[in-house]
Amino acid sequence: MTHSHYIYCLEAVQDVSAPSKSIILPALQQLALHYGVTNVYKTCDSIEGFEESISTLVCEDKDFEDYAFIYLIFEGRDNELKIDNYFYSLEEIAEFFEGKLKGKVIHFANTFRLDLEEETFQYFLDVTGARAISGYANQVPVLSTVLDNLYFSLSEEYDDLVELVEVLHEKQYALCSALGFRMYY
Repeated sequence: MTHSHYIYCLEAVQDVSAPSKSIILPALQQLALHYGVTNVYKTCDSIEGFEESISTLVCEDKDFEDYAFIYLIFEGRDNELKIDNYFYSLEEIAEFFEGKLKGKVIHFANTFRLDLEEETFQYFLDVTGARAISGYANQVPVLSTVLDNLYFSLSEEYDDLVELVEVLHEKQYALCSALGFRMYY
């Protein structure tokens, strides 16, 4: 079964008003060009910008139902996102988006180390309504875009999350292992 999923990518930057070279934009362009996956790219430099970007997507984007993934490019530590030099726990992030992410997969690039306890991921899923959280547990010097793009493109064919992850591992087992790919659902 083939569907058309959209990806909403939000990248943390130092200052949204200053020109900056995105680390992720070239990969998103390749995703659209080679796999035909529609994506929207935004930046934020504050918690208010983060909240506003997601709220605008949820409340104002007429295609919101078509977004399968919210792709977050943020740094962090110990399962806390760094936004404007402050750290926010996933529990705090969940409360910003209470009930607003129904059916979405929240995916973190490997700029943020994701290694969750069951209580934390279950709280996030319960509060936001998200379908799953995915990302990487291992910090490696290589950006995860190659695996991210494969993951997103496979989601066009596989709706079942378990099957999607199995196929991803079949195709790129060494990379999945090296990066420590994780999915919580």
